[in-house]
Amino acid sequence: MTEPDSTFDSAAELLARITEQLGTQLGHVHPYGRRPRKHDEEARPPMNVPSLVTPAAPRAATTPALVAVGHGSRDPRARATLNRLLDRVRELRPGLDVRLAHIELNAPLLDATLAELAAEGRDAVLVPLLFAPGYHVTHDLPAAVAAVPALRARVAEPLGAHPLLVEALADRLAQAGWTPEDGTSHGTGVVLASAGSRDPRSGAEIRRIAALLGERLGGVPVVPAYASAAAPTVAEAVRALAARGRHRVAVASCFTAPGLFATRAAADAPWIAADPLGAHPALARLVLHRYDRVRTTLPVRELAAV
Repeated sequence: MTEPDSTFDSAAELLARITEQLGTQLGHVHPYGRRPRKHDEEARPPMNVPSLVTPAAPRAATTPALVAVGHGSRDPRARATLNRLLDRVRELRPGLDVRLAHIELNAPLLDATLAELAAEGRDAVLVPLLFAPGYHVTHDLPAAVAAVPALRARVAEPLGAHPLLVEALADRLAQAGWTPEDGTSHGTGVVLASAGSRDPRSGAEIRRIAALLGERLGGVPVVPAYASAAAPTVAEAVRALAARGRHRVAVASCFTAPGLFATRAAADAPWIAADPLGAHPALARLVLHRYDRVRTTLPVRELAAV
């Protein structure tokens, strides 16, 4: 009787040991195959015990706001067009604070926008929705920044002679009816219509844009013309091209939005007239390019009024 009892006790003891070892090994197995690091248990807060750590407050925005500055117009289509352009900018750069401001005629006006940014403790980069360095770019915008000393801001370059601008101009001409064959014809020409300025730097920049556009169109002559403050006018430029045997003349619209100047320029077109650039995708990319060149030049905290 003793021997069977002893055998039974040994088997029971063996089973108990196996069960103990199996439980120990299972204790090291974790969901999804992840083995805990040594400090995991120490870092894990006790269950049902409220945390004593206060969540960190949201960090203040450190990326400067992009303030796109238009001239302003009495044409009700102008503001709506610029808003569509800035919607494209926001699509390209989600999360960027993009605001529209005007030098005159339309709300929001630039001084109010800058005061609002200063009150929010924000930095800003002003991007002129203008094509050349005239009085507004060289005087009005820096003066507006200087009038708000609490604001760290800089003024970017105007849109200017850039391949993205030329892309938008050529595309608007194509939408109006210009074809690649027109670029090789001896009877065609283009007038590049813009607002105009007495600043000689403005005229030089518009001439550079015209030269780039002519190259883009296949070598066709492109003559700059102005709606005010400079010569020639669109009508005069059309006649100058006609004197060179270019009787099929298109007008390219170097304007961001519809307005009095764009309307007058289109009315003087003897053939086709392109629409203003408006919310063209290339123009939206150019706005961001001008913003980025200023934003990355200096750390935000070193931005200073021009």
